[in-house]
Amino acid sequence: MTKYTLWHGVIPAITTPFTGDGQVDHDFLAQHARKLLDAGCTGIVPLGSLGEAATLSFDEKVAIMRTLVAAVGDRAPVIPGIAALSTNEGVRLAQAAKAEGCAALMVLPPYVYSSDWREMSAHVSAVIAATDLPCMLYNNPVAYKTDFSPEQIAALAAEHANVQAVKESSGDVRRFAALKSLLSNRLELLVGMDDALVEGVSMGATGWIAGLVNAYPKESVRLFELAREGGSAAAAELYAWFLPLLRLDTVPKFVQLIKLVQQAVGLGNERVRAPRLAIEGAEREAAMRVIKQAIATRPEL
Repeated sequence: MTKYTLWHGVIPAITTPFTGDGQVDHDFLAQHARKLLDAGCTGIVPLGSLGEAATLSFDEKVAIMRTLVAAVGDRAPVIPGIAALSTNEGVRLAQAAKAEGCAALMVLPPYVYSSDWREMSAHVSAVIAATDLPCMLYNNPVAYKTDFSPEQIAALAAEHANVQAVKESSGDVRRFAALKSLLSNRLELLVGMDDALVEGVSMGATGWIAGLVNAYPKESVRLFELAREGGSAAAAELYAWFLPLLRLDTVPKFVQLIKLVQQAVGLGNERVRAPRLAIEGAEREAAMRVIKQAIATRPEL
């Protein structure tokens, strides 16, 4: 019997740690997931954009699912991102996630190919229908060049009973109101961009698929709680401290930057998988100024 609730609270989009020779560091991955839950997080989302899923093989993805399910047990749901270049691979990955004991799925459009609603709806529908697991649709037109409108999301929810949530990362906070208007409480709404957390919660979001939580788990959980319980006024002071870091989540090199923050606070290392490279030079210096300022002014919780 599970003790958790899906789609509520701070759910880390967990980074994928690598060893010095470029392999997935499963020992650290398991340890890191447990630390995030110890800080009050309510689930784990591996294999998303932040998890560098596009650079991982099918077998590596399945192994990561297996490690995380074993690491967290019945404490929290493991909700892997299901993204692939082909619909067939997406379907197989969804089925593998169920076989490994994952609790739910985060369903993405294909990494590269982006077309019209007919093709995109067919793709995500095939993945959603591949299992009976609860599904969260991930709408991120900035990254994936596919924009699922509120009306299209409503159509997918009407077609598939196991579509239970949407991670909204369009950057347009008006989408929350549009989804609520169309769907009432049919779907749970989750914030997918770190620097829109307070705004999203004020519009009815029940969860946050978070990035900087990998480096600042306690602060992330506290920020979410303040926003949920007291609104923007209650969250204002902590949000002001956190925003320079949270904005690192919404730039092209967000993976390198978030891993750099993890390294700076002792919760990981900055190793990434090519074609990504660790940032250097003036770019690194600018990032480190932000990181060092945050460390120096870290609030007492």
